[in-house]
Amino acid sequence: MQPLTIRHLEPADLPQVHALYAEPHAFADTLQPPYQPLAAWEAKLDSTRPGVVHLVALRGGKLVGQLGLEALQSPRRRHVATLGMGVKAAAQRTGVGSALVVAALETCEQWMNISRIELYVYTQNKAAVGLYQKHGFVVEGTCRNYAFRDGVYVDAHVMARVVA
Repeated sequence: MQPLTIRHLEPADLPQVHALYAEPHAFADTLQPPYQPLAAWEAKLDSTRPGVVHLVALRGGKLVGQLGLEALQSPRRRHVATLGMGVKAAAQRTGVGSALVVAALETCEQWMNISRIELYVYTQNKAAVGLYQKHGFVVEGTCRNYAFRDGVYVDAHVMARVVA
């Protein structure tokens, strides 16, 4: 297997990110709706906003994962960032998610002065819950009927990692 490279998102990556989130598992396991145009992803992945960092994982020059971080800007919550990510179906369970999470944790804790990272994950997504727990996230609660997906409401866990 070719080595994995983690780096900041570049404009040339946008078509591959668009393709990643067009995969049925990606829009089923995230809050991203299906059939979004590339222009929507260009706006969503604008890294010029304060506190926003977008990372990509590449293997053999092909994008296999994307992670977004956003440091909150409220004066009382500047120590908090939110996290969301997606991994191509063919690259799941190959270390891509772990590599992206590790890079995000290092970025938050060593360079952004972030001591709390929050995320939402569907309760049925056991692999993602396990991945986050492996990296120190804990379930802080469950939101019932959190999102509408494939014709039904689904629950989501609120998870966070707090650095003391």
